[in-house]
Amino acid sequence: MRLGYNTNGWAHHDPFEAIELIADLGYRSVAITLDHGPLNPFAPEWPANLRRLCALLQRLKLSSVIETGARFLLDPRRKHQPTMLSADAEARARRVDFLRRSTEAAAELGSDCVSLWSGTAADSADDQTLLDRLAASLATLIPIAELLQVDIGFEPEPGMFIDSMSRFQRLLEWVDSPRLQVTLDLGHLYCQGEVPIADYIARWSSRIVNVHVEDMRAGVHEHLMFGEGEMEFPPILAALGRTNYRGGVHVELSRHSHEAPTAAAQAYAFLAPLVQPFAGDL
Repeated sequence: MRLGYNTNGWAHHDPFEAIELIADLGYRSVAITLDHGPLNPFAPEWPANLRRLCALLQRLKLSSVIETGARFLLDPRRKHQPTMLSADAEARARRVDFLRRSTEAAAELGSDCVSLWSGTAADSADDQTLLDRLAASLATLIPIAELLQVDIGFEPEPGMFIDSMSRFQRLLEWVDSPRLQVTLDLGHLYCQGEVPIADYIARWSSRIVNVHVEDMRAGVHEHLMFGEGEMEFPPILAALGRTNYRGGVHVELSRHSHEAPTAAAQAYAFLAPLVQPFAGDL
């Protein structure tokens, strides 16, 4: 496994400079959140910036994943909207178009995966209708991922329609593909009572393509600095090591951007000794 950091935790930095700093701290992978500015896949200058990003990752010898959790990229008024669940078909298509562009970026960069989530519904549709919308959206995206040979890391997210591993299991009954994998957020498992976490790691090991890590408290979806929550990380990371997981373990502290260099250094100091026995190269 390779220790990494998400650029959403460096919101006040130029993303190219942030990636340089992440590498300088010792991280060997980066989770790249596409968002406003140089990492906007809708901007006219995006093709040139994508080439620049590819060269930077190669120079720094960083692996990567593409993250799609930008808060207001598609709608400046509504966080994380539209989604694959939106009632309006054109709105859903706008989300799928963003995910297509993200998948193309992952292919260009040779990223481990493109990571995404279901989103929330803005209407009162029942579960079956929402599941149908989500499955239809994924049915559009998955052939693109298959063609480009890019894995999709689907992340169950607290508060969203697919919020747990059990809900993800239900989704797989409607839409599946060898390219439809899992982004496993360790803190999400803990805060929602999906424990012991080691059991979930073992159960889903064949599908895990991306890992998010942060500290958390039971029942509270708040990403915390390590040591400020309740999680016991040595057995969790040991369980991940036993699966021979080779991908990135990405720190996700998006609300620590105001102290990004300090937070990233603190997280590395905490995690590196725990990951080292299973890493070879962090």
